[in-house]
Amino acid sequence: MSHLPTPLYGFAIFFMIFWFGTWCVHLIALCYGKYKLHKKSCKLPTESSPLPGVSILKPLLGVDPNLQHNLETFFTMDYPLYELLFCVEDKHDPAIKLVEQLLDKYPQIDAQLFVGGSNVGVNPKINNIHPGYMAAKYDFVMISDSGIKMKNDTLLDMVQNMSERHALVHQMPFTSDRDGFPATFEKIFFGTVQSRIYLSADALGINCHTGMSCLLRKAVIDQLGGLRSFGCYLAEDFFIAKRVTELGWKMRISNQPALQNSGLCDIVSFQARLIRWAKLRVAMVPTTILLEPLSECMVLGALAAWSASLLFAWDTLVFFLVHTLCWFLSDWLLLSIVQHGSIPFHKFEFVIGWLFRELTSPYLFLHALWNPAIRWRARTFKLHWGGVAYELPLPHAGDEDALTAPLQPAPTLTTTSPATGTTLSTGKGLGVGTGTLLATKQRLLIS
Repeated sequence: MSHLPTPLYGFAIFFMIFWFGTWCVHLIALCYGKYKLHKKSCKLPTESSPLPGVSILKPLLGVDPNLQHNLETFFTMDYPLYELLFCVEDKHDPAIKLVEQLLDKYPQIDAQLFVGGSNVGVNPKINNIHPGYMAAKYDFVMISDSGIKMKNDTLLDMVQNMSERHALVHQMPFTSDRDGFPATFEKIFFGTVQSRIYLSADALGINCHTGMSCLLRKAVIDQLGGLRSFGCYLAEDFFIAKRVTELGWKMRISNQPALQNSGLCDIVSFQARLIRWAKLRVAMVPTTILLEPLSECMVLGALAAWSASLLFAWDTLVFFLVHTLCWFLSDWLLLSIVQHGSIPFHKFEFVIGWLFRELTSPYLFLHALWNPAIRWRARTFKLHWGGVAYELPLPHAGDEDALTAPLQPAPTLTTTSPATGTTLSTGKGLGVGTGTLLATKQRLLIS
């Protein structure tokens, strides 16, 4: 093979190193998941160190079949001091009636309903919960999406993970047990590829924060200008974590994963979420364009098989098949660790769901690159490089170019912290000198 161009050997060496690094990520996720997840805390509150109060922000938009059950789990938590702050932007939203019924059913729980929202940026979630955040009376604030179902001791677990060095504790996204192939597909995604990156990133101290369920020190967020200072981003969770760590605080995941329990579950809607998340990752961390496709099982397996054939004269097909089998078994083991109990579907369903995810993932990523505009419900957003977003008007005939136009550099934005009077600069990019595969893969936001 000496007649082959020298650069080919360089590519082959690169792909083999990347392949080996990806398997290190698998190993870290398995070991750290076994160590961290579902671990019971030994710390108990005492008279000298009682549990702190927590203000829980619940952004709501519409009603699905599981919403009442999900919200009710917040009224029945085993925690001594908390308040529930339900936030609804539209005064005609049917979620208002449901919340009022729960307020009547649990009058002993400190809970309020805020209707109308605030216009502090383009981020719909920040606009919705901002009035509740301003009314929060406790030192810790929890942001929890409407589809999250809580166990009785989940809030206790999150608070006990909040040490004096930490300002942010978040839950790793997962799903509750539901029937049907779409639910199986979601559980496979969150229990394998998502958990693998999330656990590895947390173990290595890389920003992997998703905002669907997180606990924050309110004083730290106020020091950064409050939630309104993150209203210019769609991926506010990423930038909250980034700015918190820049102040010297630490963050980590809790021992319990977040149980998503939406009553509306179908393949098309979930794939739309995956495409939307990919668009956010590409805008915030441009190296995603190159690194993310390489981290997929089938793509990486094919490239590594070619590299092994070129460098070591190994059989290409055998290498690819062994690689795929080991990846499959690693994902099954990781899903079992995250589930912490019996898997609620047959092994054959796992095979089908796993293959479906692996085979469709490259297409979904290419779809995200083709049209960078982000559609969320009835609204359309466009992102600058760096993550700053702006909302597009409702499209008219001939407006397609605006949706498919390439991303532009993010403008420089400044806000002033009310706590310190310091001018804070945003929108200057992410400083991805450590833009590893873990950081590029981990960007989920709008649920």
